[in-house]
Amino acid sequence: MISRPVRLQPKRLPIGLIGAVAALAVAAIPVAALLAQDRAYPFTVVETGRGYDRLQDAVDAIGDARGSIAIAPGRYEQCAVQAAGRVSYLATQPGSAVFDGVTCEGKAALVLRGRSAEVSGLVFQNMRVPDFNGSGIRLEQGNLTVAQSWFRDSQQGILTHNDPNGQLVVDRSTFTRLGTCEGAGGCAHSIYTGEYGHVRITRSRFEEGRGGHYVKARAIRVDIASSSFDDAEGRGTNYMIDLPGGAAGQISNNWFVQGQDKENYAAFIAVAAEGRTHDSSSLSVVGNDPRFATGVDRNSIFVADWSGDMGGVGDNRLDRRLTRYEVIR
Repeated sequence: MISRPVRLQPKRLPIGLIGAVAALAVAAIPVAALLAQDRAYPFTVVETGRGYDRLQDAVDAIGDARGSIAIAPGRYEQCAVQAAGRVSYLATQPGSAVFDGVTCEGKAALVLRGRSAEVSGLVFQNMRVPDFNGSGIRLEQGNLTVAQSWFRDSQQGILTHNDPNGQLVVDRSTFTRLGTCEGAGGCAHSIYTGEYGHVRITRSRFEEGRGGHYVKARAIRVDIASSSFDDAEGRGTNYMIDLPGGAAGQISNNWFVQGQDKENYAAFIAVAAEGRTHDSSSLSVVGNDPRFATGVDRNSIFVADWSGDMGGVGDNRLDRRLTRYEVIR
């Protein structure tokens, strides 16, 4: 198995704003205020200082307002539905608050359909439901920023509905052993977005997939940068990135390793494989480092474009067995 950190190329990075958006969104949360809160309860609404035993009660207390919930270290067999407002879910110690195996509405640990949400420092694991879409987070509308969070051993990590005006930002997060193609309705993925306006994924890691794609996005625009896709220990996986309807944006400065155990190894990145919904002529693919895991002996296509919009890709450090770009008819 190949395992090494992502090699960043600052001179090629046109993504400063992308990372800054995620950082500013989390920095805007009054983290310092958390230190003064009563630790007797697992969930504390920062603005009021009131604690709760149930996450749902804390969410309901914020209602249609703007509020932050400080989450103490612990393993929680709980879930919550946010139906309104702007809510921040913050681990007081990143990585120490674990939501384990419990979903709301047969969907996810956090079901979000308020105006916006922010998630920082949380762990989501063992999410499974009968329709094989069990997720750490189900985003049904509004904006969402996720930072420094972990999604593992579930059917999906993050799943969204459609919101053409919405934005999903994922920064400094890890997705491990996610995805499945067991369900009759199709595969689940590490991240699967519907027709969202904008999806940004930066400085994140995808690894050891268990089916489906690592990122499948039907968004109008995508920016996926400075992340790693390590498929060396994947099982029955497909594409690293699938943009089934095409998209504008960029895929830049990522590290890709395709593993041996693939359901589909024809391409690393697929564009408009399910039809040309969005114009991909401005989609830039540059500065990436795609290769094969040790012991893998095959050829593949780096970017397979069913739309023909792209007209090629930029400068990437390709393994010699990779075709840079191919239009699929």
